[in-house]
Amino acid sequence: MSSCLIAILIACGPKKEEPIAAPVIDKEQIKKEIQDKENRFAELYNTRELKSIGYYADDAISFSQNKAALEGKPAIIEFMKAGLEDTPMGNKITFTTKEVFVSNDGNQVVEVGYYTLADSTDFPINTGNYMVLFEKRDGNYVVVRDMSASDMPIE
Repeated sequence: MSSCLIAILIACGPKKEEPIAAPVIDKEQIKKEIQDKENRFAELYNTRELKSIGYYADDAISFSQNKAALEGKPAIIEFMKAGLEDTPMGNKITFTTKEVFVSNDGNQVVEVGYYTLADSTDFPINTGNYMVLFEKRDGNYVVVRDMSASDMPIE
């Protein structure tokens, strides 16, 4: 009888929970997706179609050298527009995604990259490095923080 009781207690006892498998993260696919976003951003910037840029989250913050942080997508877009007013047509910016660091759930990505701003003859005017924090919102990666630093010598 006692062996039956023990068997019933073991059978009815709490079950071990199976560990939940972590989502499969394809880092190379995410890197390609981020590079595609950078290419689209550069295309819109170079054609001065800033109103179409969906790159930034509404609450994004952008950090640059020698100025206060830009808070919010409208402030970032206005800053870019002002910069383009003093930029000759034909200048082009390009971005190269060097590395991505993806969170375990794939909802955040830190991108480390390199940018080049060239004139109409493809002569580099400014080059440098950048870091961007993307967050997945409504199934789409958007920028929530970014910063850049020129690697050109100070004149």
